[in-house]
Amino acid sequence: MKRFLCVLISLFLFGCASTQEAEPATAEEAYMRGYKAFQKTDYEEAAKAFDIVEQDFPFSEWADKAQIMMAYSQYKQNAYNDALLTLDRFIQLHPGNKNTPYALYLKGLCYFEQMSDPTREQEMSANAETSFEELVARYPSSIYYNDAKSKLVLIQNHLAGKEMEIGRYYQKHEDYTAAMNRFQAVLINYPDSNQVPEAYYRLTSCYKALGMTTQAKAIAEQLSKKFKDSVWIQRAQKITE
Repeated sequence: MKRFLCVLISLFLFGCASTQEAEPATAEEAYMRGYKAFQKTDYEEAAKAFDIVEQDFPFSEWADKAQIMMAYSQYKQNAYNDALLTLDRFIQLHPGNKNTPYALYLKGLCYFEQMSDPTREQEMSANAETSFEELVARYPSSIYYNDAKSKLVLIQNHLAGKEMEIGRYYQKHEDYTAAMNRFQAVLINYPDSNQVPEAYYRLTSCYKALGMTTQAKAIAEQLSKKFKDSVWIQRAQKITE
């Protein structure tokens, strides 16, 4: 009986071992395992395989490629924090690598994708802005340059919009000084954003409410000169007549 049980256990162990995939013998094998998993959209398995390349074959020609692909696999899983850690490590270890522009771009995307989170919105927007600005400044010839520039415009509009939202709140509660600080911040920090015309109008309104008619008219004139087709011009003119 004992001999029979031993035979069964041996057969079971042998069967389990035969179904397990052998550990990759080379960095290329490990990388290709990850690449195949990625093509099948098994991003979790892909990230694990790419991590093996980095851990077991750190000095191979495949290691830096695997690190980038691991970050991309994590990004595809929406595991943004993991991807950011991987990308920061890559950028620190390979500042002159040909894939560094892409690492910065992907880092910006990780933050950009989280901008809709209302509890962390400004933080994510600011971090995305920093990453894309670094890419644009350091790699003007990169294929990711134009898209990074486009996203910077969206981010600037977003951040300016948050300033305007806070400014409107203060204005509504007649805290005009605090409101004006926010509207002026839009003009100074986000001069190319789509929020600028309204910021001029809101400043005009605040000056008018404080009885500072001359300043209100001066701001309204700036609005008229810089944004001739803006819907805010007529509103500003009405309150300064």
